[in-house]
Amino acid sequence: MDNSLTIIVPVYNEEENLLRVEEKLNEYILSCRINCKILMVNDGSSDNSEKLMEDICKRNSNFSFISFEKNCGLSAAIKAGFDHSTTNLTGYIDSDLQTDPFDFDLLLEEIDTCDLVNGYRHERKDSGIKNLSSLIANTVRNWFTHDGMDDTGCPLKIIRTDYAKRIPMFKGLHRFLPAMILLQGGRIKQVPIRHYPRLAGTAKFGLRNRLVKPLMDCFGYLWMKKNYINYRVYKKS
Repeated sequence: MDNSLTIIVPVYNEEENLLRVEEKLNEYILSCRINCKILMVNDGSSDNSEKLMEDICKRNSNFSFISFEKNCGLSAAIKAGFDHSTTNLTGYIDSDLQTDPFDFDLLLEEIDTCDLVNGYRHERKDSGIKNLSSLIANTVRNWFTHDGMDDTGCPLKIIRTDYAKRIPMFKGLHRFLPAMILLQGGRIKQVPIRHYPRLAGTAKFGLRNRLVKPLMDCFGYLWMKKNYINYRVYKKS
């Protein structure tokens, strides 16, 4: 089967970035070697994001959007993207564009032998406190998951959609996507990508939801790992 890609773009109060999202992702669509479309997920934005998304979709046939009634969080936005993806590959990029859409090509080079390819921001352009908190969080998470990923929170990923749709999402699980693919018996890999400072808008995650909440989520993941149902049908009438 020929590959095709849906790129999920979660949006929460990102009106200052959305025109740049339109421009950059349109550039990538034109250069992408496979069929590619964009699905923006409005996570209950209270600014002008929804109106901008409506206008973007009217101008661009490869763009579509869905909107939540209220803010539900990043994991919910990603799950909604998985649920509504109709292509065999599903990607994910943040609307702040601190990662480069053209680096999806680096991930696509590996996806034929993997079920998830995770970006790795090896030269992050964030503040020292933000970088340190992410390093600590990734290290602790690795103690629990043993997935070998250095940057599970990286907002640039490609997943085989049939695997993505089987992930039993809960709040915070967007940080555990590689581990959840491993629970399904899938293959994962990380690839170094570029990273840029945020140019507009404000970050949605602080010290508490980078350290305290992720640590609590690790215990939720352990419970899920112990009780996870994974079966494969090898014969049927």
